[in-house]
Amino acid sequence: MTSLILPIIGGKTERYTLTGTPVSPSRQSGPRNRIAYAAAHVVADPFADNDPWLNPAVDWDKTIAYRRHLWDLGFGVAEAMDTAQRGGGLHWTESLELIRHSLAAAGSEDKIACGCGTDHLDPAEAHTLDDVIAAYELQIEAIEKLGGKLVLMASRALTRVAKGPEDYAKVYDRLLSQVREPVLIHWLGDMFDPALKGYWGSEDLDAAMQTCLGILKTNSAKVEGIKISLLDDQKEIRMRRLLPDGVMMYTGDDFNYPALIKGDKQGYSHALLGIFDVIAPVAAAALDHLAAGDIAEYDRLFAPTVPLSRHIFKAPTNFYKTGVVFMAYLNGHQDHFTMIGGQESARSTQHLATLFRLADSAGLFADPEKSARQCAAIMTARGVSQ
Repeated sequence: MTSLILPIIGGKTERYTLTGTPVSPSRQSGPRNRIAYAAAHVVADPFADNDPWLNPAVDWDKTIAYRRHLWDLGFGVAEAMDTAQRGGGLHWTESLELIRHSLAAAGSEDKIACGCGTDHLDPAEAHTLDDVIAAYELQIEAIEKLGGKLVLMASRALTRVAKGPEDYAKVYDRLLSQVREPVLIHWLGDMFDPALKGYWGSEDLDAAMQTCLGILKTNSAKVEGIKISLLDDQKEIRMRRLLPDGVMMYTGDDFNYPALIKGDKQGYSHALLGIFDVIAPVAAAALDHLAAGDIAEYDRLFAPTVPLSRHIFKAPTNFYKTGVVFMAYLNGHQDHFTMIGGQESARSTQHLATLFRLADSAGLFADPEKSARQCAAIMTARGVSQ
């Protein structure tokens, strides 16, 4: 049996023996009844001679190989978004290059949606709404030129310069009037990015929701759907029931996704989730069972992933990318635990050890012995002798 030494609270350690049964990867055999995007991480180049906190170095081959893994499991990829450390180490120049590589590898627009924002504009240099609009337009043009489907991401610069709800309406009305094809809109809560506090012109989420719904109604012909990441299932359900005809809800709730995707008598959410990067094999199997009407197996597969997801996305939630990349390393999708921006240091050794235990319980280690060896190496480097 595979085991390793992990830390426990109080400065002590324990020998942990893996007990999980790996969930067999599911290769999509038929149509699913939910659209599912995995927001995908990037793989850093650990051999680059760069300043990791300042200049990202991406291993393009390993990064694209992970996207092929997700596509093989039937997921679309939400590219160059916050899971890829967009705005947290990955700059616009590298983001556009990432989008370029991914679109070329995908070979189909249906497999990818591309994050579009204003992150090349320093919020401190944004003085007017026109500055924000111009920044969005630059990225829209660049991505559409490559043939990419757009996800309009929330803007730190817009948060800074907007005086109220009417300013958000002005910006989004302008942008949506000129996009080539219907887009996804992303409402990212401030737990993911504190600089987005008060988005849509109010810190009151109900008031913010009404502003957003007004924009969606005015521009429904140019909006495929909205992804909300508020970690509040009741807010999502309420908004889902108020959406204009033809506009779909995509859950970004990494705490409550199984119930939101399953839905209720009045509707359901599609998915655009960072946790799907982590739990892709289990999520693929669960979604196949949902499509087949096997709700019991859907619930059984997803249930143990929820404690893992809540742990990975615990406050400070904006550090969740560390857990995402750690899992990719544990499962052999990359042979190092190095992140752009030095973000491998953003979570404690205790946090990583708990993550390992929860992932084992969820059956997420395809090769438990290899995962134990990978984890043991990181534990040793962090002072936990094996």
